[in-house]
Amino acid sequence: MRLHEFQAKALFKSYDLPVPLGVVVESSKGTTKALAKIKTRPCVVKAQVLAGGRGKAGGVRLTKTTAEARAAIAALLGSRLVTKQTGGAGELVRRVLVEQAFTLQHEYYVGLVIDRSRETPVLLASREGGMEIEELAARAPEAILKEPLDVTRGLQAFQARKIIYALGLTDPKLVEQGVQLLRNLARLGLDLGASLVEINPLALTKERGLVAIDAKLTLDDSALPRHPELAALSDPRDGSPLEARARKVGIHYVGLDGTIGCMVNGAGLAMATMDIIKLHGGEPANFLDVGGGANVEQVREAFTLILGDAKVRAVLINIFGGIMQCDVIAQGILEAAKMVKPRVPLVVRLEGTRVQEGRTLLAASKLAIRSATTMEDAAKQVVAAAQEAR
Repeated sequence: MRLHEFQAKALFKSYDLPVPLGVVVESSKGTTKALAKIKTRPCVVKAQVLAGGRGKAGGVRLTKTTAEARAAIAALLGSRLVTKQTGGAGELVRRVLVEQAFTLQHEYYVGLVIDRSRETPVLLASREGGMEIEELAARAPEAILKEPLDVTRGLQAFQARKIIYALGLTDPKLVEQGVQLLRNLARLGLDLGASLVEINPLALTKERGLVAIDAKLTLDDSALPRHPELAALSDPRDGSPLEARARKVGIHYVGLDGTIGCMVNGAGLAMATMDIIKLHGGEPANFLDVGGGANVEQVREAFTLILGDAKVRAVLINIFGGIMQCDVIAQGILEAAKMVKPRVPLVVRLEGTRVQEGRTLLAASKLAIRSATTMEDAAKQVVAAAQEAR
């Protein structure tokens, strides 16, 4: 579960991580009150959407006067912010965060991620903050410092000092502040079951030393039962309505910009399916994993979600029946088709447990289904079908 910046900073503050004074505005009526609390100028107005790249998209604005701040709030609230992570439709801005501005002397990057090869959380840090860590990793991987954590002990003081010195901080007060900041950040991540904690940039400011200018926090869904107070922070209005519907029935759906709908069981097979579609000249409209143990209701809802996307011109259903049985998938497809009459070609590839029963069910139906036996055959058929439907 991803949190908004203002939510992440509230949690940061509870762990004694230094953050700017900020106020959330959800309507024009709250503008005057918010600007009265943020007495200093300039101040920063930030769109609160669950996507990166806000600054480049105009979602973060430095305002020098109260009039400029009012104008920025009015312009952002209710707008749709389009970044490289949102897709062409963008994300609706329902809230903005108004914060005090600082004089930045240097920008660093620090973050906590899960290193699955080491099977442990790892603290990342770099002297080059303010840019996306993926870009830095591609351009200069040697610039990223990595320090693995012992999950039972957290980040030790000597590890934090090593990172702080490597970042070039030598002033005793800043070293002390930096060590405590890194240890608190690691403690927050471990306590809350976070899969990502990121401060980018962590700024050295003239006014307060080190300050978390931005904050990103993603919680592992599996940890949420231990933290019901955090689960309550999720807003069903955030993100795509289709993604929200998928979450309700326990399937994984991510909308994309292509024209070929995909329904697959298993994340790995789903990624491979998307890759082979692109290899043959198509563009996936979604990532959709119904999981290894989906029931008829989930399959029906998955099918309905795909067909509910107006961009979809053809659908590929690619199922390997291990735990999931092919006849269950087939039954779900047929039931969904009764509710939502398919307006686009369907290509189905079934393999695995009870595959013959599944194929028999589909063949006996009156649906215009194109059958495929291999992934390559399926990809070629669905790409051709999408092109024909233009």
